[in-house]
Amino acid sequence: MRYKAIKDQYQINRDIRDREIRVISSTGDMLGIMSPFEALRLAEDENLDLVKISPAAVPPVCKIMNYGKFKFEQAKREKENRKNQKTVEIKEIYLSMTIDVGDLNIKAKKATEFLTEGNKVKVSIRMRGRQMGRSSMGVDVMNRFFAMLGGKAVMDKAPLAEGRNIVMLLSPAKQ
Repeated sequence: MRYKAIKDQYQINRDIRDREIRVISSTGDMLGIMSPFEALRLAEDENLDLVKISPAAVPPVCKIMNYGKFKFEQAKREKENRKNQKTVEIKEIYLSMTIDVGDLNIKAKKATEFLTEGNKVKVSIRMRGRQMGRSSMGVDVMNRFFAMLGGKAVMDKAPLAEGRNIVMLLSPAKQ
């Protein structure tokens, strides 16, 4: 499936229909501007393929190379890039407006773990009943929670009441 995407990206051999192309040899030397027919003949003499590597250039640039090997190395590079990519997850921590200091410490410790792993943390409080009228208490709880993290986090989104929820978004601080 991936090879098909690579093949669609490059024109090879007889698919190249431009009038003139700039040709690079298999060793990397510039052979000059010539017709695709002449370039294809040179590639076939070396038992290699003619691959259009830069179609936007004027004239388009083609290289004489082993297309199968090129395709394999391209797929290998893509796989390596995907492996080195780190996805940032958003972890969520729920607090309550009546949370006690001990519980708040435990939640702060867990948030610190998430942040040291490089994840973002969404801290939320769900207000019930009479708590809706006292959303400022929830914001105070959030600010105390943020202070407990001790500079290990940066506040992306300050605590803000959105309907029944108070939400704050934290990301890891740069060391």
